Amino acid sequence: MIRVINSKPDMTYIQSNIYRPMKKFPLEDWATLDTESVIWNKFYTVAPLVVIGTKEQEQYDLAPKHMVTALGHDNYIGFVCTPGHSTYHNVVREEEFTVSYIRPDQIIIASLAATPRSGDTDYEKKIVAHLPTIQATTVDALFIRDSYILMECRLEKIVDGFGTYSLIAGKVVQAYVHKDSLRISERDEALAIQQNPMLAYLPYGRFATIKETLPFPFPRDFIQENLVEPK
Repeated sequence: MIRVINSKPDMTYIQSNIYRPMKKFPLEDWATLDTESVIWNKFYTVAPLVVIGTKEQEQYDLAPKHMVTALGHDNYIGFVCTPGHSTYHNVVREEEFTVSYIRPDQIIIASLAATPRSGDTDYEKKIVAHLPTIQATTVDALFIRDSYILMECRLEKIVDGFGTYSLIAGKVVQAYVHKDSLRISERDEALAIQQNPMLAYLPYGRFATIKETLPFPFPRDFIQENLVEPK
């Protein structure tokens, strides 16, 4: 496991640009955000919502996360966490975790998994015990049952220093997808998504069900296969 702590950019570049005069933004109907404070709660974006599973001492932990993404086209995945959460320390200690991509009708399960623990271990056990879960096969952690994608991951590296947050990157060593959500070339993609809708999270505090989709207007002669099966 490689751990990068407080990696910093080239300070020479920062110093040379810190006193640049600010130009007036040329478009109307735009609000200027104060980047000295958090900007992410000033607008809506779209993100996935997954549940990260870890081993916590003699029990298990489940935590919903929305800052999660594939890391390139190879089988790596990353999510953002903080040392203030038990998930971070569980991954550091065990060097493995699971990822459950839940369905829209499982949003209450995600909410229950986010219930504050307050250090009450008996309460934690009761929360996890009453959630519908299944055991992973190659790592010692739980999945949320009936999720449509399940991933078992080994810790690759942790990059600290994004304020109080860190990027946890893992290599997917085992993965499962429900047959109804499996991409098959002969299958109508729009119909497949309509029949098996996906969950989207709109930070902070809203969610949506994705049913209706359209094909992306790729440019002429664009090799679309490279997106799905990169060489």
